[in-house]
Amino acid sequence: MRPLFHPAIEDVAPEAILHALSDPNRAAILVNILQEGGGKACSSVAALGDRVIPKSSLSNHFKILREAGLIRSERHGVQMRNYLRLDEVNARFPGLVGAIINAYASGVEGGSDPSHDPSQ
Repeated sequence: MRPLFHPAIEDVAPEAILHALSDPNRAAILVNILQEGGGKACSSVAALGDRVIPKSSLSNHFKILREAGLIRSERHGVQMRNYLRLDEVNARFPGLVGAIINAYASGVEGGSDPSHDPSQ
């Protein structure tokens, strides 16, 4: 098997983090891992709320999160376990991930406000 790419924290760019978390599925995956506290198997986050993410899409989401420097993936037998690199990312970009996750969570909980037009 090929080794997994994990960027050094010095190589993590804020635009990579923003891109990774711009997708609601990836933001939900990150929140799911955050709530777990420890390593989370890829297959255990396939169901996000009322939707199920296909394995091929799930692999790509984890790859993007990993290459953005947000998670570290480790093989444990036949499972791939994913761990947050939040301490490292917060040391480099204080508050960035927290602000994005809080904005995501408030959007999920409150739903979207059709009367609010961000372009105005």
